Parts: sequence; C-alpha cells; structure tokens
Amino acid sequence: MRYSLSFFLSEMDTMPLKQQPNLLIIMSDEHAPMYSGPYGHPLVQTPHMDRLAEEGVTFTNAYCNSPLCMPSRMSFMTGRYIHKIGAWDNAAPLRPDAVTWAHNLCAVGYDVVLSGKQHFGGMDQLHGFRAQLARDLHAERQHGLTDWDNGTPPAKRPWQGLAQARPGTTVEIEVDDLAEAEALTYLRDPARHEQPWALNVSFIAPHFPLIVPQRFWDLYPLDEIDLPNMPDGHLENQHPVYQRMRRMFGCVDFPEELVRRGRAGYYGLITYLDEKIGNLLKTLEETGQLENTVVIYTSDHGEMNGEHGMWRKSNFYEASARVPLQIMFPDQMSAGKRIDEVVSLVDLTATLIDTAGAQSRHQLDGDSLLPLMQGTANDWKDFAFSEYLAHGVERPMAMLRKGQYKFNYSLGDPPELYDITNDPNEFRNLANDDAYQTICQELEARLLSEWDPVDIEKQVRASQKARILIDRVTEGQWRKLPNK
Repeated sequence: MRYSLSFFLSEMDTMPLKQQPNLLIIMSDEHAPMYSGPYGHPLVQTPHMDRLAEEGVTFTNAYCNSPLCMPSRMSFMTGRYIHKIGAWDNAAPLRPDAVTWAHNLCAVGYDVVLSGKQHFGGMDQLHGFRAQLARDLHAERQHGLTDWDNGTPPAKRPWQGLAQARPGTTVEIEVDDLAEAEALTYLRDPARHEQPWALNVSFIAPHFPLIVPQRFWDLYPLDEIDLPNMPDGHLENQHPVYQRMRRMFGCVDFPEELVRRGRAGYYGLITYLDEKIGNLLKTLEETGQLENTVVIYTSDHGEMNGEHGMWRKSNFYEASARVPLQIMFPDQMSAGKRIDEVVSLVDLTATLIDTAGAQSRHQLDGDSLLPLMQGTANDWKDFAFSEYLAHGVERPMAMLRKGQYKFNYSLGDPPELYDITNDPNEFRNLANDDAYQTICQELEARLLSEWDPVDIEKQVRASQKARILIDRVTEGQWRKLPNK
C-alpha cells in the first residue's frame, strides 16, 4: 500500500506507529547544487539525483545556516542558528544538553540512527541517535583552533587540494563505502518493518581530497572540463573580506591544468556520491519500504570550485552557501515540482519534526516546508539567514537572502548587495548604487534587528581564548605556575 502525503498529515496524531512514514535523510559534504543534473549542470552525471527531481520536490534556493561543516550540521541538528547554540567553528562542539531532531523523533517512537559523518565534536557522538552504524572520520580528527587576534595571515604555500587531485582511493572513500554498507544492512533488516525509523546516512563526498576511484575519474576527461567564470578585473575589485580569505587559504592564480584536475576530481566525487544515493533507493524498493519512506537529499554547504578565485567554502557566494535540497514523498503527489522560494536547513529540521508527527522540545528558528510543498503556504517568509564565525575571517559575518536579493554584512567592512535573479554569478555589488539604497538599508536593518555582531564578536573571542587555554594546558604547553 502506498500512503499519500495528505494521509500522513491528516492522520499523524492518531495512526499507529507502524504507519508513520520512515525518513531517509541523505547528507553529503561540500556539494554546491549547481554541480548536478537537477540544477542544470551540463557535465556532472547525477542520474539518481535526477530521479529525485523527477519523483520528488527540488528546492532551487536552499541555503545552509553557516558555510562550514560543524556549525552547519549543529544548526541542522538543533534547528537553531549557530550564535544561539555556540557552535562557532569546527572546534566548538554542541552542548550535551542541546535538543536535536533526533531526540524529538525518538520521543514519538522512531528508531533514529546515524551512519557516517555528522561531525559531532566532544564526548557525545550521538546527540539523540540510538547508534552510529559506521564511522565519523571528521569527528575523530582534531581541528585547529581559531584565534581572531591573529587576523588573517597569508598562507605559507598555495592550497594543495588541486595538486593532489587524481584517480585513486583515500580513507575518506573507505569511510563512505562503510557508511553505505552499514546503511544498506540496516535497511535490509526485517526489524525495519516493525517500527518507524529515521536513518541519517551522511557521506564525506564530494569534500576534498579531490581523489576518486578510477572509473569515476574517467567520466570527466580534462579537456572537457569547464573553467570558472572570471571576468577581467574581478579579483582585483573583489570585496576585501574575500581577498583576505583567498590569501589566507592559499587560493592563488592556479594554472589551468590544475584547475581542470581539481574540478574533474570534484565532479567524479559527486557522481560517486550519486551512485550511493541510487543504491539506497534500490534497497528501499527491494525491501518494500519505498512506499512508506520520505527520502531527503541535502548537503551541509557548498564548494567554490574555483569560482571567484576561491576553493573550499567559508563565504556567502552561491557556490559556498547554497545547498541542494530534494524531498521525495511516497505518493509522488508533488513529483517534478520545483520550488523557487528561499529556504534554509533550519526549515528542513522543522520539516523532519513535522513529518514525523513530533513536537519540538524547544523553539525552532525554521518553519516546516510541508505547506510550501502542498501549495498552501500563502505567506511564506521567503528568506534565509546564514552566519560565519570561524577561520578565514577576523570578525563576524552574516548573510540575509530575501526574495531576489542577498545582503552580506561583515563587521568593519562595507556591505554587499546582490540581485541573484539578474546577477546569479554575483559580479555586481549594488550596495553603493543610489538606486538600491532603500533595499540595502531595509535588509541591513532586518539582519541587525536579531543579530548583534558586536555582542557575538565578544562571545566568539571569549570562546576562542578559553579553548586555546584549555588546549595548551591539556597538551602541557602552558608554563607551570610557581608554588606560593
């Protein structure tokens, strides 16, 4: 029997637990949506993401709430903005008393499990999940501490990610293969038919290193790889916050051959990831569970991939801050639908809780996307908020996307305003254009009405100092105090 979305929504409060929809949440790392079939890329092969677009809903303007792994994921897990939970950077773990969507779903009878990366720092590696089926490689690794007092010193050498790009395998590939294998084993277990489940399968791909198995590398001959769109004089006139970031991250003027190799590796990793999505969908079909499972695909943030002279993420350009978001419901009542309204990952958090028939144990910063998908959201907010408080900058940054406009704020720097509809590549900063002053002022006022960069800077710097002290003491690097 194939349950309809309307059935789930109308019967959620009274139906037996076994009739609650299962939830398969697939999350990648560092996948900019424009590098996939559903979002219009002519080269990147993503047949299974294409299937999700054909049979589900694709959000064309979805954003992360912080363009960095741990902050973005902690915001997604809690449905809260990072300045409200203290998840400043990749070395600031989520507090053990923070309520997550995993806790909320467990409370209404779901078996909630994780397979792969969710980048939990600290001692608590579950935060509401019953079990971690595989490994979280990035949580196992120690991350460098950010100290804004040091500013943004230039890198000692160019970023090595492009020089490393090649066919091959890595520990990251091995860990992703394990996450897939354990997830498939979980789905094939007959016990899955006895209780509603929520499985978060999270992959490192297509995050660097840009190394991918040979058969995926071979899909992208170097002479066919497209190059970044870079107008003459753009880098020289780029906003100062990004010029500083490029220098600190070692993003030099790389030779064309290296750029092609880097992009080929990235594209290969996206197709490698897409194959895993296909295997998960196939297993749901083989086990008779697709008819009762909501499938979601998204990413924690994007990847600049050479655009604007930048690689990695940590900024508010579209390739860094925008994410893929596709949701496929069992009844396919919204099959092929594309939603252009602006949304963000905290809205996805609210959607998970809403779809499961759960109640949030705390205030959420997002809103459920179900009315938007049903076409009943007549007053959708149409905005996304994102902030960045980590390495590569020296003061707080935030972004507000409202309708067609994106407003960027960097404390101590000039503002940025882009018309994403008419300037999707973000080459024309309208903040100094007299014709756009009203819009710029309105968006700045809205951003600062709920986000205090001066107070947040104090909190971030205090946290940095405390963690640096703890790290030095723990590592025995602090001088011993004389006995009194």
